[in-house]
Amino acid sequence: MKPIGRTLLQTWASFGPRFLPFADAATPDLPLTRLLRLSLFQVSVGMALVLLVGTLNRVMIVELGVPSSLVAVMIALPVVFAPMRALIGFRSDTHRSAFGWRRVPYIWKGTMVQFGGLAIMPFALLVLSGGGTSQEWPAWIGHFGAGLAFLLVGAGLHITQTAGLALATDIAPQESQPQVVGLMYVSQLVGMVVSALAFGALLEDFTPARLVQVIQGAAVVTIVLNAVALWKQEPRDRSRFTQPRRDPTFRQSWDSFMQGEHALRRLAAVGLGTMAFSMQDVLLEPYGGQVLGMTVSSTTQLSATLAVGGLLGFGLASRVLAGGADPFRMASAGALVGLPAFAIVIAAAPLHSPMLFAFGVWLIGFGGGLFAHGTLTATMSRAPKDQVGLALGAWGAVQATAAGVAVACGGVLRDLVSAAGASGRLGTTMATSHSAYAVVYAVEMLLLLATLVAMAPLLRPAGDRASARAALPVIPPPSSKEAT
Repeated sequence: MKPIGRTLLQTWASFGPRFLPFADAATPDLPLTRLLRLSLFQVSVGMALVLLVGTLNRVMIVELGVPSSLVAVMIALPVVFAPMRALIGFRSDTHRSAFGWRRVPYIWKGTMVQFGGLAIMPFALLVLSGGGTSQEWPAWIGHFGAGLAFLLVGAGLHITQTAGLALATDIAPQESQPQVVGLMYVSQLVGMVVSALAFGALLEDFTPARLVQVIQGAAVVTIVLNAVALWKQEPRDRSRFTQPRRDPTFRQSWDSFMQGEHALRRLAAVGLGTMAFSMQDVLLEPYGGQVLGMTVSSTTQLSATLAVGGLLGFGLASRVLAGGADPFRMASAGALVGLPAFAIVIAAAPLHSPMLFAFGVWLIGFGGGLFAHGTLTATMSRAPKDQVGLALGAWGAVQATAAGVAVACGGVLRDLVSAAGASGRLGTTMATSHSAYAVVYAVEMLLLLATLVAMAPLLRPAGDRASARAALPVIPPPSSKEAT
C-alpha cells in the first residue's frame, strides 16, 4: 500500500474504539484496521449523499433558478433503482465468478456507475448555469443531463452499498454481524459530516467553476476510497464456479422472508418513518437560503449538523439497546423526538433565527439516528441465518424508495402550496415565503404519528428484557466517550 494510503488508514483507525460507536466489533481474526478500511466505501456514499441532497439542491434552486419541484424529481430519480436493492443483495449472494468473488464485482460496478454520474454532472450544470452555452443548447439538455447524472450516481450508490454491506457480514463472525453493519452506517455519517464541512469550505466563495471542480474532485475521491476499501477484503473461492447450482430462486427466498413474523408491518414502519424524516431533505438548504438568508457555505454545513445529530442518535441507541431494550421502542423514541424537531424548524422562520433552525436540524438528525438504528437492529436480529443479505437489501430498498418518494413529494408540495399562496387562493397568511415550507414540515409530523401507530403492535411489553437478551443479538455499546 502506498505511504499516503497507509497514512490515511492509520489516521482513520486512530479514531478507533474511543470515538467510533461499534468499533469493538473487531475480533482477532477481523482487526479494526481492516473493518475501518472496508468502511471507506460508506464514506464515499456519505460524500455523494451530501453532494446530491445538500449542496447541489441548494445551488440548483437558489443560484441556478431551477424549480424546486424539478430538482426534487432529479434527486428522487434514484428511487427508480432502489427496489432493486433486494435483488442485488440476492444476486451477490449467488454470484458465480471465475475469480471466486461474489461481492467485489458488484461493488466495483457500482463504483464505476457512480463515477460516471459524477463525470456527467459538471457539464449538465454548466448548461443549466448558461456558462457560454445557453445560445447553443436548449435548456432541456441541461435538465436531461442533470437527471441522468443524478440517476447514475444514485444507482451506483445502491449497488455499492448493498453489496458492500453484504461483504461486511460475510467477513464478520455471525455474532458480530449486527455490530459490523452498525459500524458501516456510522462511517457513512462520519463521511457526511466531513464532506459537508469540506464542501462548505471549498464553496465559501461560490462560482459555477468552483462547483465543477468540487464535483470532479468528488468523483476522483470516490474511486480512491472504494479501491482502498476493497483491497484484499473478500477471500477468493474458485470452487463456487465449479460447484453445481443449488441456490433457491429470488422468488422463493423472498416468499420465505415475508413469512417471518410481522415482516410486512416492519417494512411498512420503516417506509413511513423514512418518509417522515426524508421529505425535508430537499428543502432544508433552500429554506435556510430563501427564508433565513443563509449563505451557500452556511446551508451546506446544515448537512454536517444533520449528520452529527444522526451520529449521536446512533451512539445513544447502541448504549440503550445493549441493555436489551426493544429496538422498535427505540425507533418509536426517534419518531417522538422528530415531532418537536419539525415544530422548531417551523418556528425558526417567524422568529428569523438561524440558530433555532440549526438546532431543529440537529434534532431531526438525532431522532432519525434513533429510528434508523432501531429498525436496522430489528431487521438484523429477526433475519434467518441464510437471509441476512436479503434482509439488508429489503431494509435498504424500502428505506431508499421511501426516501426518494418523500423527497419528490416534498419538492412538488412546496411548489404547489407556494404557487397557490402567491395567487391568493389560500389567503394572505399563506402568501409568505415560509408558508409552503411549513406545510411540508407539518405533513412530516403527520407521517411520524402514522409511524408510531404502525409500530405499536411491534413493541414488546415494557420490562421484558430477559427474553430480549436471549432472543436477539444485541449491539454492544461504544467504548467510553466515543460519541461525545
